[in-house]
Amino acid sequence: MEYASGFMPASRAAQLASDYADLEAGASTEDVTSVAGRLIAKREQGKMAFLVLRDATGDLQLFVRANELGAEAFSEVLALSVGDWIYAEGLVVRTRRGELSLAPTQVKLLSKARRPLPEKYHGLTDVETRYRQRYVDLIVNPEVRDTFTTRFGIISAIRRYMDAQGYLEVETPMLHPIAGGAVARPFVTHHNTLDMPLYLRIAPELYLKRLLVGGFEKVYEINRSFRNEGMSPRHNPEFTMIEMYQAYGTMQTMMELAEGLLTTVTQEVRGTLELAYQGESISLSSPWRRVTMDELVSEAVGRQVSVHADIELLRALCDDYDISYDEAHGCGKLLTELFEKLVEHTLMQPTFVYHYPAEVSPLSRRNDEDPLYTDRFELFIGGREFANAFSELVDPVDQRTRFEEQARAKAAGDDEAMSVDEDYLRAQEYGMPPAGGMGIGIDRLVMLLTDSASIRDVLLFPHMRPEAGAPEPV
Repeated sequence: MEYASGFMPASRAAQLASDYADLEAGASTEDVTSVAGRLIAKREQGKMAFLVLRDATGDLQLFVRANELGAEAFSEVLALSVGDWIYAEGLVVRTRRGELSLAPTQVKLLSKARRPLPEKYHGLTDVETRYRQRYVDLIVNPEVRDTFTTRFGIISAIRRYMDAQGYLEVETPMLHPIAGGAVARPFVTHHNTLDMPLYLRIAPELYLKRLLVGGFEKVYEINRSFRNEGMSPRHNPEFTMIEMYQAYGTMQTMMELAEGLLTTVTQEVRGTLELAYQGESISLSSPWRRVTMDELVSEAVGRQVSVHADIELLRALCDDYDISYDEAHGCGKLLTELFEKLVEHTLMQPTFVYHYPAEVSPLSRRNDEDPLYTDRFELFIGGREFANAFSELVDPVDQRTRFEEQARAKAAGDDEAMSVDEDYLRAQEYGMPPAGGMGIGIDRLVMLLTDSASIRDVLLFPHMRPEAGAPEPV
């Protein structure tokens, strides 16, 4: 039988290694147990065979002897192929060479591998094949499994921290009647029964803020979001982030939350705040730097600039640095383009960049002292954006004006601009408390804490171009 069932293992490899750590070389026990897993190596030696079984916790040797199994069962063991799933029951022993082993009295084939695994010493090295056939990558490259174990540990640690801070985890829709919550191009689908277009969410923001209107004071969602944009080592059309909102919070509240969350999670997962990422040394030790966008851009271009600068000066600077722009772009947009081109990639140590222009921040509260800016920050680590946060815009009149500006941009051809969300405006008109909100990219955090160069290294099944020669889906 090549596909058996009903063989539940009693033990796991890691637990046996722990329980019998003191068993001496050459010693046997009378302890009978059973294990199951994938056969990853096999070596024959006369009337003996040495198999390596791998389960989810580690590897265990099976010390198989013909006189224990009988000739027929032993020949069946020799017929097993690397890649097969097997079950074994027997005594726990340690060989004379010191290898903890199970000496089976029975071995059962559970599931036959019809394809051979990649060759042992070269493994699965082609990057595209590794991403496309992640199931094989996980089998033959144990460090890949370690990366994803770390990923899920990070997400669990995030939940523990947020719960301890009094936040409530909630769920909001993934199908939206209006694309909103971020400036991005959405994926469009169609609901047949209602005969209406729907959009895969680009962010959960507007629904989470509706919950503040309804009376929840601290909420968060670990969510999958979708953006119909380009793919790169930093971008995948489907990604994971956490968004959180706190009634009565501010931009400063979110800075403190971000620093506390990321340092706590890093310390728990890595055991240190001193990281090596792609050849760079990064310290997450507090306090983190806080600096305005104006200061950083002025330093980069060698002269004082701001949203109050002459627009021709900002256009000339963009020309100098080969930055394309549209004639409709105002000073805030031009300043942001300069920042993204000249500064972002230089911010290796944790840096809060705040006071973003209102022109590029349609959901952020205007700064009390200068309404051309907003109380918004982005957090950069390793030259990449990790978080976007702000004091929330709760004035429905100002919000309508911003939505309408976005709608005009969309009508002029900007596929990433937002539309007017009348229901969200209606919610605000019922009264939304002052609040702080933030989104943090979980995929990028996993990249940082696992020293992974590409977002595809931390996604189990990243999106890929169609495989060459693959048949068309039916």
